[in-house]
Amino acid sequence: MKRGALHLLEPIETPSRGVAVLDAMAEMIEKAGLQVGDRLPPEVAIAAALGVGRSTIREALNRWEGLGLIRRRQGDGTYLTAKVHASHGPLPTMVQLEGEAILRLLEVRRVIESGTVRRAATNATAAQRAEIDTLCTQLLQIVDAGQPYRAADSAFHAAICDSTGNPMFGQILQRMDEAFERSVESPFSVPGFGLASFPPHRDLADAIVAGDPDAAEAALHRIIDLVDTEIREIIDGKKA
Repeated sequence: MKRGALHLLEPIETPSRGVAVLDAMAEMIEKAGLQVGDRLPPEVAIAAALGVGRSTIREALNRWEGLGLIRRRQGDGTYLTAKVHASHGPLPTMVQLEGEAILRLLEVRRVIESGTVRRAATNATAAQRAEIDTLCTQLLQIVDAGQPYRAADSAFHAAICDSTGNPMFGQILQRMDEAFERSVESPFSVPGFGLASFPPHRDLADAIVAGDPDAAEAALHRIIDLVDTEIREIIDGKKA
């Protein structure tokens, strides 16, 4: 932990203490020049400096841990695992950090899912290819109708993972989703987020049905590229 970080915090006087705490901590980290691998001040010290309860600090740090920004070491302290800087534009700091965390998650998913769809295109049985085709059709119909689509999307991707013949693919991707919880107010969890990425799902399904791993991987990259672009537009303030 670099010296002088704690004195940069001032007592918080706002009903939205959770958000204010995260904003204050992000600004402290930026002004103090804390980098990846540096240790944050102790929870009790941060709580005292901000004039809030230790439980409020713990909840804030739990949120950051879920975003992959920090790592707690038992009996040692809390360390930065990703760059953290305050938002200096109209975008709330928490939204900016959340968007950046999703971009990091997409990098991991791109690597894992590239292998997943290639194996699916190669290993899927006739019955599994038919199921993937059907689930894709159902998913796109639901999206076109403007209905909640997350369950259908999960079922489609789960079927692809199942068809690889290796259950670890699905388990890893599911745990990644579970570890990353987004707030209800998050622009990355509203119903309209990611809609542009759904048309290429048809290409992905068709490639798996045809047994074409190259086309399946190309479709997967198009899907992730579209989501990546939308996230960056939100972070840059180009999309409301």
